[in-house]
Amino acid sequence: MKFAKVPSTSGVVCYSRQSARLNLFCFPYAGGSASVFRTWQADLPEWVAVCAVQPPGRENRIREAAIGNVNALVDELLPSILAFADIPFAFLGYSTGALVAFEMARRLRKKAMPLPMILGVAAARAPHIPEPNPLHHLPEDELIEGLRRFSGTPEEILQNKDLMDLYLPILRSDLAIEELYEHIEEEPLDIDVLAFYGSDDDEAPRSVVEPWKKHTGRNFYLHEIDGGHFFIRTATDRFLSHLTGALNRVASDGLSKMRGRV
Repeated sequence: MKFAKVPSTSGVVCYSRQSARLNLFCFPYAGGSASVFRTWQADLPEWVAVCAVQPPGRENRIREAAIGNVNALVDELLPSILAFADIPFAFLGYSTGALVAFEMARRLRKKAMPLPMILGVAAARAPHIPEPNPLHHLPEDELIEGLRRFSGTPEEILQNKDLMDLYLPILRSDLAIEELYEHIEEEPLDIDVLAFYGSDDDEAPRSVVEPWKKHTGRNFYLHEIDGGHFFIRTATDRFLSHLTGALNRVASDGLSKMRGRV
């Protein structure tokens, strides 16, 4: 099946079927990029368009400096998000991307702009729970060793100095987004929150993912996925199956009703 690439902004790479009626904004994990989500379109409902968020410093934005502050990053990405907010939309953030998606939703609320129909968060501690083992400030050798605990970067890459010289500055900035984050209490979001955690994830176990329920005034859904911190790679089918179920619940309320909120 062929997908049409719709006009993109620098901050969003969006693919869509002509029948798409909801944009799913996907926010990548630390060190990740829009290409993380490039294969998802084929496994999601035909009425969903995958709109992958592209932070500065990677792929088509490689010449730009990475941003290590969540508020500054939200400011930078907001125009790109709004360019695709002409139809109903949802957010899905993975690991550090969940924090960016959360603060993006709160920024939209402050500006009295349309909100996502649902906020999906995966492999991410709730925003009011600080990161206990920060890495972004460590010397290179210690940072690389710390990355091994996530089991997300292949060993051959960790041992490739040329690649790591390019990758580490971006990764430090991305890690700082979460590790230097100062949570400010606000009213819970008036949207459903869908949370995922890995059964073997020591970095974001159920105990720190379930407290996301504090941040919604509506429904909270929690799913366990087999695997570690990067179950997005090792259990993709099951993860996307649960995500599809959540999007179908949204659709069951009627996309026409959702448009009325946009």
